[in-house]
Amino acid sequence: MEIMTIGEVAKQSGLNASAIRYYEKAGVLPKPVRTGGQRRYDVSVLERLAVLERAKQCGFTLDEARQLFHGFRPGTPPSERWQVLARKKIAELDELASRIEEMKVLLRKSCACSDLAECGRRLRAKSEPRR
Repeated sequence: MEIMTIGEVAKQSGLNASAIRYYEKAGVLPKPVRTGGQRRYDVSVLERLAVLERAKQCGFTLDEARQLFHGFRPGTPPSERWQVLARKKIAELDELASRIEEMKVLLRKSCACSDLAECGRRLRAKSEPRR
């Protein structure tokens, strides 16, 4: 079993040591063994960091990544964990895409108002309930 310092983990993972400490504190990395006050990691931490980086690329929050690692029954296969979280994230992204399209429509509308007060009056008139 290969043991690594935080500097070695940082170099091999491409992350800063501060990010590794942050992930430990956030509960997505296991607490390392300490020898003489220094963190010592099993090489498997690199695999966990690779999964964490993929989760980040997919837009998962830190809480969602924590759920990926710890939020399922023991023995739940990684593919099942990923599918559960991916379905939720895809629904979230679909909703966001819809909101973005609505924003684009609003942004493309031209304005013929002479000043911002007129814009405000027109917008209020459109939003007032019809009687």
